[in-house]
Amino acid sequence: MIIRASVAAIEVGGTLVGDDVDIDGVCFDSRQIEPGQAFVALHAQRDGHDFIQQVVGVAAIAVVHQARCPKDGWPLTVIEVNDTQQALLALGSYAREQLMQAEGRVVAITGSVGKTSTKDFTQAVLSANFKQVVASQKSFNNDIGLPVTLLGAPTDAEAVVLEMGMRGFGEIARLCSVASPDIGVVTRIGEAHTERVDGIAGVQKAKAELVQALPKNGWAVLNADDELVVAMRSLTHASVLTYGMHKKADVRFQVMATDDEGRIIAEVHHKVTGETAVFRCPAAGLHMASNAVAALAVAVLVGIDLSKACRALETVNISGSRMERRFMASGALVIDDSYNANPTSMEAALLTLASLDVMRRIAVVGVMAEVADAPASHARIAEIAKQLGIELLAVETDLYGFPALSFQDVTSRLANVGDEAAILVKGSRVAQLERVVQALVD
Repeated sequence: MIIRASVAAIEVGGTLVGDDVDIDGVCFDSRQIEPGQAFVALHAQRDGHDFIQQVVGVAAIAVVHQARCPKDGWPLTVIEVNDTQQALLALGSYAREQLMQAEGRVVAITGSVGKTSTKDFTQAVLSANFKQVVASQKSFNNDIGLPVTLLGAPTDAEAVVLEMGMRGFGEIARLCSVASPDIGVVTRIGEAHTERVDGIAGVQKAKAELVQALPKNGWAVLNADDELVVAMRSLTHASVLTYGMHKKADVRFQVMATDDEGRIIAEVHHKVTGETAVFRCPAAGLHMASNAVAALAVAVLVGIDLSKACRALETVNISGSRMERRFMASGALVIDDSYNANPTSMEAALLTLASLDVMRRIAVVGVMAEVADAPASHARIAEIAKQLGIELLAVETDLYGFPALSFQDVTSRLANVGDEAAILVKGSRVAQLERVVQALVD
């Protein structure tokens, strides 16, 4: 989206210094800046002001800069503001106002699990009907990533799919004030960030901020298989559409078969339209099929034929390290789910592993961060793995009740695993278990 620097300065209440140039999107990472973008110098783990010199004369056409920080006579346009984070949110709000062709099709997705894959599925099915569909990159789901996504959208975008994360109360409400979503999807309430919001009831309350923010002419798309999600229907002024396997779901799916790699083939029926179709979920697991059905529900709301939407699922590009199928040289299946983990998503992944028709099932697991009762949560996962007949290898944590193994210990133990086995790799970001995946498949 192209915004005149003088307009941007007005929107953020800042001061324009230098030429009044056209800004084409923004970036907060000096390593990824593209020509024509404005570099927003944020105060985060690192101070973005320390990296301004790297973008000067390279690609950036402008800098959004905190006024109290010193300037070094940079030869480019500068927008001086009091707070660069607040300026970024204000620019995101302005960008949302310009997306007139996407009106009625701005979709926000939240939940303790499944946000990114549901976002990927939704982008795929909407792209079956609309040429310009913009979606959050990676997991751009916070005060930084969401406005960057909106500012990167062309003004003629026909649909926008946004992911909304939560690390505390009020965050989703703030994101909604920027994005003004028309459709809100809630995937599931689980034990994610419970440490920050005082338990699972706090997670439900924080996630419900999305449905509370929806307009009366909007839609709340809720998972009928999760009682805590369905209960949100009483908190929204929007219309409600439910999805899932529950017999009362408006968009209901039933499993017909599962292939050798755990991917589900299912029949889906839309009670309101009367349509029935069959889809093959491109990612393994019942939880992934549920996420795909959430996307199908959104597709029908914006006028896409259910059968057409089902076919579009086959074109999806699932973000990396989310139930991603990879293989060792021996032929052993490696399910890379290493991007993140909480007790809810860990259980779902273990159930998927258990469903595979292989002789040996191994789960390489890391710590699950930010859960309210870490010892109990990890012990429960260990018990589930035992009941399912899954070998558990815990990397650099003893919370599962087993001696902590080093990265080298795990890769050595698995070096000679043959094609009769399937290996799940999953842990929170801090565990960095993508290291294990790379060692196994390289």
